[in-house]
Amino acid sequence: MIIVYAPAGGEEQHFDARTMRVSEVSIVSRTIEQKWPQIQQGLADEDLDAMRGVAWVLAKRVNPSLRFGDFDPAVDELSTRMDKAEIENYVTGAVLIARQEPDITEERVRTLVEGVVLAVALDPEHAQRMIDKALAEAPKDQPETAGLSNGDPTPASTSSDLSTSDSSPTSSTSPLPESTTS
Repeated sequence: MIIVYAPAGGEEQHFDARTMRVSEVSIVSRTIEQKWPQIQQGLADEDLDAMRGVAWVLAKRVNPSLRFGDFDPAVDELSTRMDKAEIENYVTGAVLIARQEPDITEERVRTLVEGVVLAVALDPEHAQRMIDKALAEAPKDQPETAGLSNGDPTPASTSSDLSTSDSSPTSSTSPLPESTTS
């Protein structure tokens, strides 16, 4: 998950939460009084405390004297985006899950996946390529126990989890298996 900090009149900065060290997670956890699983869910839900804490501790790598109280972005200056690996995992899983529904058309699958993924992708062009690839490669008649990319025999969610809402795909579905590619 990438935290995007776009300060008014300043240069946009990206903070990759997956690069955090355990010691940094501990600092964020103590500072915002949340355990790591809550912070991860908070990032998926665009919780301001979680985004601020992670961005702050990662910004400290460049500016070690930066105090939490001094890193106080405006509400609309923080957001989260999915990185390439997260997009690949989400798209692959979503397409496989959607293909389990016999009544869902190719166009509907595309509309649902694009509606969610393109809005949250750090790199929308990459996301579009992954959607096109997944739709071209996914079997049309996928059995209910379709294996995902890591060999997991069960899908992480159902096609009813796909929606056109503006919420993060990670807040409405279970996490999909991690990819080994970036």
